[in-house]
Amino acid sequence: MSPKARVYLYLGTLGLFSFAMLASGVMDLIQPASFADGLKHLSIPAYVVTLLGVWKLLGVAALLVPKLPRLKEWAYAGFAFDLTGAAVAHLASGDGFGKAIVPLFLLGIGLASWSLRPDGRRL
Repeated sequence: MSPKARVYLYLGTLGLFSFAMLASGVMDLIQPASFADGLKHLSIPAYVVTLLGVWKLLGVAALLVPKLPRLKEWAYAGFAFDLTGAAVAHLASGDGFGKAIVPLFLLGIGLASWSLRPDGRRL
């Protein structure tokens, strides 16, 4: 893969992943009625989701700000914990693989972004 293609793939996956996590974080913070119903179904307390929302917004900021490679590693790890936890929550609540695939798909995009990041964003 050419270095230029790698940069474009990195920026694309980073942008898509950051947008998804930003939107998810905002939803976690505002918790509209339909979203709150889903939380009840998953047995996740609203205060935990609010905390996750704050962490997601901080994680997106960590991914987008220049430098700070160690902080980026922690942000990617936090997103991996969040997204695998979401998939397990869906499976444990009886939703089936159809609902668990969404967080796993987003995790795949995040892993692609992590693996394609330039040397300046690595430890």
